[in-house]
Amino acid sequence: MNPSTLQARVIVDEMIRCGVTEAVLCPGSRNAPLAFALHAADVTGRLRLHVRIDERSAGYLALGLAVASRQPVPIVMTSGTAVANMSPAVFEANYARVPLVVVSANRPYELLGSGANQTVEQFGIFGTQVRAAISLGLAEQDLDTNSQWRSAVGRVLAAARGARTGNAGPVQFDIPLREPLVPDRAAGPDDDLGVFAGRAGGLPWTQAPVGKLDVPLPIDLSLDTVVVSGHGAGEHQALAGIPTVAEPTAPLAHTPLHPLALNSLRPQQAIICGRPTLHRGVSRLLADPDVRVYALTTGPRWPDVSGNVFATGTRVEPNGEPREDWLKECAAVQQRALSAVDAELDALLVDGPASTTGLHVARVVSAAVRPGDQLVVGASNPIRDVALAGRVTEGVRVLSNRGVAGIDGTNSTAIGAALALDRAAPGARTIALMGDLTFIHDATGLVIGPGEPRPSSLRIVVANDDGGGIFGLLEQGDPRFSSGPYAGSYERVFGTPHRADLASLCAGFHIPHRRVGLAELSSVLGEPAPDGGVEVVEVSTDRAALRDVHSAIAARLG
Repeated sequence: MNPSTLQARVIVDEMIRCGVTEAVLCPGSRNAPLAFALHAADVTGRLRLHVRIDERSAGYLALGLAVASRQPVPIVMTSGTAVANMSPAVFEANYARVPLVVVSANRPYELLGSGANQTVEQFGIFGTQVRAAISLGLAEQDLDTNSQWRSAVGRVLAAARGARTGNAGPVQFDIPLREPLVPDRAAGPDDDLGVFAGRAGGLPWTQAPVGKLDVPLPIDLSLDTVVVSGHGAGEHQALAGIPTVAEPTAPLAHTPLHPLALNSLRPQQAIICGRPTLHRGVSRLLADPDVRVYALTTGPRWPDVSGNVFATGTRVEPNGEPREDWLKECAAVQQRALSAVDAELDALLVDGPASTTGLHVARVVSAAVRPGDQLVVGASNPIRDVALAGRVTEGVRVLSNRGVAGIDGTNSTAIGAALALDRAAPGARTIALMGDLTFIHDATGLVIGPGEPRPSSLRIVVANDDGGGIFGLLEQGDPRFSSGPYAGSYERVFGTPHRADLASLCAGFHIPHRRVGLAELSSVLGEPAPDGGVEVVEVSTDRAALRDVHSAIAARLG
C-alpha cells in the first residue's frame, strides 16, 4: 500500500488502541488518506465516525463529544483555512481543559512559500492555545517508521489528557501527506498492516497513565466561610457543609447559597473551586482585601483575577467546624433570595405571556430535566438565568462552553454531548437551552447528513427575544444611552434585532420545530423523544424590561 495510506492506517489504529472511540471528519482532498482509514474503522465497528461539512461547527461537535465522554476526540480536516476555522473550538478547549485533538492534514513542507494551492503555514497556528503541537515526517516508500508514528500518537493523546501535567487540553497533530492520497487498488480496509502492526493484544504502543496532583491545603473552617464553585470544579467532600455559590456547570452544592445572597453576607474567607466566571457579586467578594481567598484547582493554573488569592492547592485539609449561627444566617439569606426571584417572576406573569423573560424559561427548563439527563446551556444570558432562577435537581449534569464563554458552536456542542450520552446511558435525554443569537450563530451545526449518527433524544429550547438581551444588563444597557447623543445606538449595535424566521431555518435543515408558550413548555419537555432524535422548541421572550426585572429582584432582597 502507498506510504500516505499506510501512515493514515497506522495513526488511526494506534488512536483506537489508545482509547479513542469517537472521531469527527471534515471533507477534503489532502486528508483523504485519513478519511479512508477512519471510514474503514467505522465500518468495522472500531470507532464511531461523524462527518461534518463546516470545520467550525465540527470543532464544537468534537468538543461536545469530549466534554460529555471525558475522553480525547480527534477532529480531522484538510489543509488551509480548514485549520484556521478550528480556532474558536481550540480556544474554548484550552481554557475549559478539554482533550480535543486537531488532526490537520498538510501539504509537504517543501511547498510552503511556493505559491502551491491551499498551502499555508499551519503547523503551530494555534500558538499558546494548545498543550502541544506535534508533526510527523512525510511517509516514504520502504522506510520503517512504524514505531515513530505510533509513539507520536501516544505523545499526542498523553498531552491531550494532561497525563504528566494535570492539565488536559487541545493538541495539534499536523500530518503532511504526499500523493497518492487514495489507497492502491490492491489494498482493502481489512488488509494486515504486517510489520507496521501495533503491539500484541491490542495494547497501545506507549502506555501513559494520567497522573494527579495532590497538594493539600490546611484551612480553618471555624471562620465564616463561603465556597465559590465555578466551571471545572471537582467534588470536595470536606466542604460539603459550607455554604456554596455553585455555578450551574459545577457539581450540585450540598449547602447551596444563591449568588444574590452574597450582597447580604460578610464572610471572613472564601474558597474558590474551579474557575468562577459568572457573577459580579462573586468578583467583588474575591477582590475584597478583608476576605482571605483560597483557590483549589487540579491543574497548574488557578484563578485569581483580582490578585487576592492567599494560598492555593488541590484539596482541603479542614481544621475546625463552621459556626452554627453562620450556617443559620446563610440559610436564611438563601431562602430570602429564592423567594425574591420566584415572587418577582410570578408577579410578571400576571401581566400575561408578553412578560415572559429568559429567567422564566430557564426556571421551567431546569425543573424539567430529570436525574440521569443532561442540560447544555448557552454561554450568554441562559447560563446566568439558570444560575439565578434554575432549579436543577441532583443527578443532572450541566454543560456549557464557559472556557472563553463565547456563543460559538452551541448547537454542535449539544449534539456532540447528546451523542456521547446516548452511548453512556441509553434512554437518557439531553435538553439544550440557548438564546436566539446563539442558535443562529451555529445554524450549520444542525446539518447532519443522512448517514450520520444522530442523537436519540435532544430538544433545543430557544428563548427568542430577537437580539442580544445580555447587553441590556451591562453598562451599554444603561437607560441614558437611549436618549441624547446616543439615541438609537443601543438597539442597533448591541440589541442587534435580526427578525429571523427560526421555523423556516429549521425546515431548511429538516429539523422539526415548534413554537410554544411558557405554559406549554414543561409538558413539551416531558414528551417522548422527538422523531429523528432532534427537535427545536422556540419560546418568545421579552428583553426590553430585563434590566428592570433584575433591579426589582434586588429591591425585594433589600
